[in-house]
Amino acid sequence: MKVGAHVSASGGLANAFDRALEIGAETIQLYGSPPQSWRVNEHSDADVERFRARGAETGIEPAFIHGAYLVNLATADPALLSRSVGRLKFSLKLCSRIGAGGVIFHIGSHKGSGFEAVLGQIVDSVRAVLDATPDDSRLILENSAGMGGSVGSKFAELGAILRQVDSPRVKVCLDTQHSYAAGYDVASAEGLEATVEEFEREVGLDALVAVHVNDSKIPLAGGVDRHENIGEGQIGRDGFLTIIRHPAFRAVPFLLEVPGSEGKGPDKENVDILRELRREAGADP
Repeated sequence: MKVGAHVSASGGLANAFDRALEIGAETIQLYGSPPQSWRVNEHSDADVERFRARGAETGIEPAFIHGAYLVNLATADPALLSRSVGRLKFSLKLCSRIGAGGVIFHIGSHKGSGFEAVLGQIVDSVRAVLDATPDDSRLILENSAGMGGSVGSKFAELGAILRQVDSPRVKVCLDTQHSYAAGYDVASAEGLEATVEEFEREVGLDALVAVHVNDSKIPLAGGVDRHENIGEGQIGRDGFLTIIRHPAFRAVPFLLEVPGSEGKGPDKENVDILRELRREAGADP
């Protein structure tokens, strides 16, 4: 189990590794372009080469790209759907260029129309993205907290997408806060075991390639996406120790997306807490 974090790549992709070193991250997630804009950054070959070289120098890997938050594969708006598919294609091409472990993204919201009504469109969109991008890039579905008709709060929805797309390039990232807010009690041993059993049944643990490790400001089944620093929320320090101890997560990269002690994002304090819990759980690499 590697412990890492989302880090800034401002000023050049390779700078993400220097920021990771500052906080002790062993694996990273970064934005390839502004996450709240359709504008994309056209990274030069030299920038890509610097990223690959710095990654090899630091030994920090894998690196993941987080997709734009504007993406919505469940939308009823054809223009938004087209833009969403286009942005994912761009991200997967960048993923291949920099040798990243995949593009993690939020599937989107059906705005109340229901999952079954949008499943076919989501599957067709994912296939279109895969068909237009390199075979060594992976598309990683992230589970949601369930707010606003968001797709993927139930593991059965993620599993349905995976089965219908039927591609080894489609994987899953599990967010601990989203899971908790969606009603999966990952904080208790009994609840976590039930969660893992359902995930294995509906999705398959072989599809799990990353964990977004975030505490929750929201109580169990609160249905809202609100992250908290490790040990300061509803899941709590003991809850994360329980998660780290579970064999299902022993070989999966953990990526922090917490607000940080100063509100500037994942920091050394949160990384150190996770590393301490990892030692306590006997899960050190």
